[in-house]
Amino acid sequence: MTRAVEEAELRLQGIVSPTPLQPSARLSELYGANILIKREDMQAVRSFKIRGAYNKIASLSAEDRRRPIVCASAGNHAQGVALAATLTGRRATLFMPRGAPLPKRMASREYGAHVVLVEDAVDECMVQAAIYAEQRGAVLVPPFDDPGVIAGQGTIGLEILEEAPDIEAIVVPVGGGGLLSGIAAAARGLRPDLRVFGVQPEGAAAMARSLEAGRRVSVDEPRTMADGVALKRPSALTVAHAAALVEGVVTVSEEEISRAMLILLERAKAVVEPAGALAVAALLAGRIPGGGPAVAVVSGGNLDPMLLTKLIEHGLSAAGRYLVLRVVLDDRPGALHRLTGALAEMDLNVLAVEHHRSGVELPLAAVEVIVTLETRDPEHRLEVADTLRAMGHRVEQLG
Repeated sequence: MTRAVEEAELRLQGIVSPTPLQPSARLSELYGANILIKREDMQAVRSFKIRGAYNKIASLSAEDRRRPIVCASAGNHAQGVALAATLTGRRATLFMPRGAPLPKRMASREYGAHVVLVEDAVDECMVQAAIYAEQRGAVLVPPFDDPGVIAGQGTIGLEILEEAPDIEAIVVPVGGGGLLSGIAAAARGLRPDLRVFGVQPEGAAAMARSLEAGRRVSVDEPRTMADGVALKRPSALTVAHAAALVEGVVTVSEEEISRAMLILLERAKAVVEPAGALAVAALLAGRIPGGGPAVAVVSGGNLDPMLLTKLIEHGLSAAGRYLVLRVVLDDRPGALHRLTGALAEMDLNVLAVEHHRSGVELPLAAVEVIVTLETRDPEHRLEVADTLRAMGHRVEQLG
């Protein structure tokens, strides 16, 4: 497999630029060891997917090059296939879930592809794409279940070891497993002692469950904000790769994903989609054993701007930086002033205040105040409600 990855690296020259491998002092401090970030969010189409898509399409036989291209994707693979098809002088048809983020659908069209929306998850899109390929004689470019696609993704592993040959571990986001399979095959082919870990959301952990069961296992309804890895089932090929080459696949919560996105935004100035933040989330949550230098692969940055505010707020809350309180005050002059004074004494930044006298269930001589606060850290967040209650205020935490 290492040979196939090296051939893919030659094929991708002039198409794919090696992405930065950035040190992060803050992540290293939080993890307790040296952490490097592989910035695939800075790749063409803002994800690693162009690597596998182009390698697959560019290596087709002369006969297959005359056939149309089709694929199924939640978004990033679709963009990779669309661009790769355009670069090789053809047009692709892409089957995407109707719920795929609008920017990913729009970008795929802008790269020259025809997009067909499907009323289900990406797994159903894969079924529809396979039917289309059979009926139209098209070449199917799978998102992960293909040796050529896996070899293209594996070029990331070669780049990592060329720049950081002494690392002890590589941590990789996992959906169907193509990225994990390629990196593990390439990197461990050169460094058999290297440890490679995969990461999935708790609500979409089909690969983790498959490895535990020793067979392919499905997740009936993947539930996660990380749409790029929300797959029901990995392939037999990627499960076999993971079982042979990977140390393990761990899971992270939605709150841990949000926290990782926030830290990447603040400390690395990286606007990363939820799936792209999985490796960082696992390191910060202590899911990866060992204390040596490690690389976190940031796999994509195609984040819907409409979701960015919600995700930042979610990440702030998960990191203990964001607090919403309902406080019931006596309806008398100066009560609100005393409350805001108490908040200032606790070194709290007040982001919003809502003051209600009617429309809520309150005693006649009382008012309700909803305050949104910025706190320093989880410990500071926990102190706030207790301090206000000790002052005689009736307090309920809303978020």
